[in-house]
Amino acid sequence: MQILLTNDDGIYAPGLEALEWELRRLGDVCVVSPAVEQSGVGHSITFLSPLVCQEIFAGERRRGWAVEGSPADCVKIGLFEFCPQRPKLVVSGINSGLNAGINVLYSGTVAAAIEGAFFEITSVAVSLEYDPHADYARAAKIAGRLIEQLLEQQGPRPQLYNVNIPLAALKLPAPEVRVVPMAVARYGESFEKRIDPRGRSYYWATNDPPAPATPEETDLSALLKGYVTVTPLDYDLTKRGHLNAMRSWQLTAPD
Repeated sequence: MQILLTNDDGIYAPGLEALEWELRRLGDVCVVSPAVEQSGVGHSITFLSPLVCQEIFAGERRRGWAVEGSPADCVKIGLFEFCPQRPKLVVSGINSGLNAGINVLYSGTVAAAIEGAFFEITSVAVSLEYDPHADYARAAKIAGRLIEQLLEQQGPRPQLYNVNIPLAALKLPAPEVRVVPMAVARYGESFEKRIDPRGRSYYWATNDPPAPATPEETDLSALLKGYVTVTPLDYDLTKRGHLNAMRSWQLTAPD
């Protein structure tokens, strides 16, 4: 099986390397990753400038391709230029930091998986709770086993998944997995005001997490309990119930 692997932390990120070795159990892995960190770029793409790509080696072993662009760019150019055959799986990660709740909308990691899903390829975003000394090898084993099971059970149609792993799960021999929706509570609305040495004001977003107070368990509440979370995603943003209601509206444009 051909696998395209990317991330948003860059070609030299430890999470990318750990997941590459784990995915080699499942098939041939082609790594196409941003040359530098692209966290928080969402689904941006490059079209006003050329994409510079460089082949990267670790000694004699080819690591993959470094792309001076976004994670979505990496998937697109990986599919059409660098993979020896069309992938049956696109994986993005392991990201250093969770991509749960509304962070899904900002995440370059998730955007890369969405880009793979655009091309009707099963795609998985994988993120690990941030720790500068995180055990990426253990996280990769958890992610690899989950991906294997998703491929076995998903049915004939390609699907898009978001996987998040809390640090607490790395310490358990068999961490529990929960299939949950993404939380949509707002957060990160506070800013800390500071003054620079020249007397100018600047602001840092605090990114305070919301309290998971909804009756339904979500990715945020499950992660707080130490569960690994899996969320099926879709990129069709049409609100179809409202679409049907609006068709009866009398909407006109001016002459």
